[in-house]
Amino acid sequence: MSTVSDERTAKTEGAGQMAGGDPRLDKLVHRLPPRMGDTFAYLLKPSSRWVRIPSGTLLVVCGVLSILPVLGIWMLPLGLALLAEDVPALRSSRSKVFDWIERRKPHWLDPSAPKNDQT
Repeated sequence: MSTVSDERTAKTEGAGQMAGGDPRLDKLVHRLPPRMGDTFAYLLKPSSRWVRIPSGTLLVVCGVLSILPVLGIWMLPLGLALLAEDVPALRSSRSKVFDWIERRKPHWLDPSAPKNDQT
C-alpha cells in the first residue's frame, strides 16, 4: 500500500463512519485510487454538503445527457450516490444497491482484494 492510502486508512479508521453511516460506502471509497478516493472522502464529509449537492445534481444531469460523446451513463449512478447522502428517499435505494453488492459481488467490499480486478 502507498503512504497516501495508509493515511486515508488511518483517517477513516480514526474518524469512524462517514456521513450517511453506511460502512459499505466507506469500503468502496477505500478501494478507489488514492486521488479519487480522497476526493470522494472529502465530498462525503458532512461539512461538504454545499459542494456535494451541486456536484451530484450536475452528474445526474450529465448522466441523463449521456447520448453526447463526452458524457457517459456512469455519471448517473455516481450522482445519485452523492445525492443519497442528503436525500432520505435515495438513501434507502442506495442501501438496496449495497445489499445487492454484498450478495453478488462481495469481493468489491473486501479491503484485501486487489483493486484492479475486472469482474
